[in-house]
Parts: sequence; structure tokens; C-alpha cells
Amino acid sequence: MSNATDPDSSPTASSPDGGAAPVTPQRDISAAWALVPILSLVATLATVILILPKHEPGFEGTGHLPLIISGSIAALIARAHGWRWPELQRGVLHAINLSMGAILILIVIGMLMGTWLISGIVPALIDWGLMLLRPSYFLPASCAVCSVVSVVSGSSWSTAGTIGLALIGVGDVMGVPTAYTAGAVISGAYFGDKLSPMSDTTNLAPAMAGTDLFTHVRHMLWTTVPSWVISMVIYTFMGLSLEVQPMGGSVEEIHALIQDQFSPSWIHLIVPAVTGLLVLRKMPALPVLLLATVLGGALAVFQGQPLGATLTTAMSGFSPDTGNVAVDKLLARGGMMSMTSTILLILSAMFFGGVMERSGMLRTLALKVLSLAKSTGSLIASTVLTSIGFNILAGDQYIAVVVPGRMYGPEYEARGLHAKNLSRALEDGGTITSPLIPWNTCGAYMSTTLGVATLAYLPFCFLNLLNPIISMIYGFTGFSIAPKEPEAASGTPATSDVT
Repeated sequence: MSNATDPDSSPTASSPDGGAAPVTPQRDISAAWALVPILSLVATLATVILILPKHEPGFEGTGHLPLIISGSIAALIARAHGWRWPELQRGVLHAINLSMGAILILIVIGMLMGTWLISGIVPALIDWGLMLLRPSYFLPASCAVCSVVSVVSGSSWSTAGTIGLALIGVGDVMGVPTAYTAGAVISGAYFGDKLSPMSDTTNLAPAMAGTDLFTHVRHMLWTTVPSWVISMVIYTFMGLSLEVQPMGGSVEEIHALIQDQFSPSWIHLIVPAVTGLLVLRKMPALPVLLLATVLGGALAVFQGQPLGATLTTAMSGFSPDTGNVAVDKLLARGGMMSMTSTILLILSAMFFGGVMERSGMLRTLALKVLSLAKSTGSLIASTVLTSIGFNILAGDQYIAVVVPGRMYGPEYEARGLHAKNLSRALEDGGTITSPLIPWNTCGAYMSTTLGVATLAYLPFCFLNLLNPIISMIYGFTGFSIAPKEPEAASGTPATSDVT
């Protein structure tokens, strides 16, 4: 976090001739000024997403321009307080650097979807899903399957990009609303993202808070498991009350069509099986997905698809011609180019978040929130809400975990609270809500991968919505809030775990 006291935040800059040009000294930005870019973002988002589509039919609003406009306003405010553009640019580039891993995975996922579609892998998984699943229990089954896969893999992104993609197809064919399926997939995917020891955020949160991994995971069970159980109950009732109409004909007709066009067989299981094995061996996501993409393309060529057509699909997406309009629409997706808008949205969010973070405006607002936290309950709530706020303003779940973790750690220590309370609150607010923000890297990824607008699936991500609420209720009631462990006689911390 950069502020006026950072050693690299020098109040001088090089002039064009190489000499030092005098500049206005950097000054702290007040909370009132720091709110201006946020209010601008709210106003511009409301204009392009809610107001203009009603008055201009055909206009489809996105968050790209509101983020750029609000980021520019933030930069002007920072400049008025003595911040030079090169310093702000370093903040933007740092934020973009944090998002590059997500951007690379997005590009690869686009190619993977293309090769897995043209090779028949996804159609085969859809066909088998139709044979095994029924609409009445499809939603809870989808959530449960994604929960298991994500716990084992530690990755919500890999879960959504593979099994989640297939489940979306199965649900669409059955007539289950796509937003329902996406909500169940994301709820299951983030169950594992929070609890798996292989998850990056599950390791990051305790590192920021100052506790160990397994103490953190055990403490998260108190909030995550009840959220998951309630979500499964809701999905079960939703499934029992669904009145579905299969798309493009009966399930039997679609099964026959897929059999005729793609001839699903055991060979289509090889690539997903290899991918799953590598995930189980804790291989990094990017090389695993790259290999899965290449294997999908090789399978397509092996089955007789021209090499040029396979490469074109990896680049531009799959364009099937099955003779059934509904099925063609279902399978027409993927390709590297399909990720362009999402990547631009992430870059726009990083511009806004980078300026706000580098100039210290995010820190100012977070400290203002902390000053209002008088009780343990309000401290937990402040941590959860601040992490959610960073997801919205900075557009990145890592920032939403790291910055509040650094800021609130001393306060938890001063109040005699165990560090695992902080690490849990960071994940209950930061990790779990990241896919609910359209311009957040996670929200943009889930929306693009599953083919559902973020605001469309948001109401059905019950785990993600319930978890922060339960966490804050625990804070105010004191349930499962652990005090700091007493010092042992030798002066070293006791090792017993207080739950």
C-alpha cells in the first residue's frame, strides 16, 4: 500500500532534460475527496446499466467506461494532492501485474472451451449428464459435484471452466434456467476455494492475518458449512418446484442428435481424466489448462477434424451446424477472442483500483470504517464489509484479502482476539464475494466462462450471499469468536487451538 510516507513516493520528478523538477508535495487525501471517485463510479454504472437501456433500446451497458471515467477522476484528485502521474502509473501497472495470472488463464480457458467443443468432449459430458441427472435434483447435485471437485483441486476457476461448463450445458438442455445452474456451480466452486488447503486464497488469508493454514481452515468450517447446508436445502426446494421444458425438443431427441454428430465414447473421457489427475497432483492451473487445451485439439484432429478448423476454433470459438437451432446456440461458444471484452473489463478495473490504492484513497476509506468499529461484532463486520468493498473498488480478490489483513491485524491483536478470526473474516468477505462483482477478475471470469451475466446469476449464489451474513452474525453474538491464545510459561505462544 503506497501513501505519502512511502520511500518511492518522492515529491520530485525528472524533468525532460534530466534535472529534478519541483512538484507539489504529496498530501493525504481526505475521506470526503476519496469518496468522490466512488460516487462517480456508482453514478456512471447506474447510468449505463440501468438508465440508458430503458431510454435507448438496443443499448447494452457495461462497466468498462464507468471504471475508466471514475479512475480518471481519481487520478485528477490525486494530482491535485501532489501525486505525479508516473507514480500513479506505477500503481496502475502494479495492479495490472496482479491480474495478469487471471488474464492468462482467461485466454487459455477460451481456447480450452473451443478445443473441447470441436473434439466432442463437452457434448459427450452433456450427453452423459442428461442420462444420469434429472431436473428435480439437478441443482443440488451440481452444487455438490462442484464442491467436491473444488475441494480436491483448490480452484474455483478450474472447476467452473471444466465440470461447470458441462453442467451449464446439461441444465440448458433440461430446461433449467441458466442463472440457476450458474449459481449452483459457483456456490459449489467457492466452497472448495475457501476450504481447500490447495487454494491460493486459503493460504493467503492466514499468512496476512498471522495464523497457520489448518487452524484457519478449521475455523472457517463454522461459517462455511452452515452456508453450504442452507444453500443445498434451497437448491433442493428450487429443483422440486421447477417446471422445466427441455430446449429444442425432448431429452431423447437431443441425446440422439449428440450421438449422431459427436459419437460420445470412452475416448472423450481421456482428456478430462488426465486434467483431473494433474489437478489432483497439485499442478499449477495455467500449465494444466494449456495441456488440456492441446490434448483437446489433438483429440479433434485424431477424430478427423482438419487442423486449420481446430486452430480456428481455439481462436474464434466453435460454430456447430447440427441442424437444431437450440443445440447450435448451446454449443456455440469458446475461443480466445471471446475473452476480449472480459480482459478489457479487468484492465479497466485495475486502472481504477490501481489509482485508488496507490494514492492512498482506499486506505483512507478503510481507516474511516475501522474508526467506527467499537465492539468485536462491529470489528468483524468492518473486516467483512471492507473486504467486500475492496472487491468492488479494486476489482481483485487478492487485494480484498491482503490490504484489510495488513490494516486490521494490529487491531485484532490489541483487542485480544485470535488471528484466525481475522483470517476467517477476510475470506468470508473477500474470497466468497469476488464472483458477485461484474468487473472483479472472478466475476468477469465466471460470467464469461459460464455464459451468464454476473447480475443474472448473483441472486442464486446462495453460499456466496449467506457466508458474509453468517460471519457478521457470529461477530455480534460472539459465537465461535476465539480469544487470543495465552502465552505459555516459557513466553512462547500456546499451541492449543481455541474454536
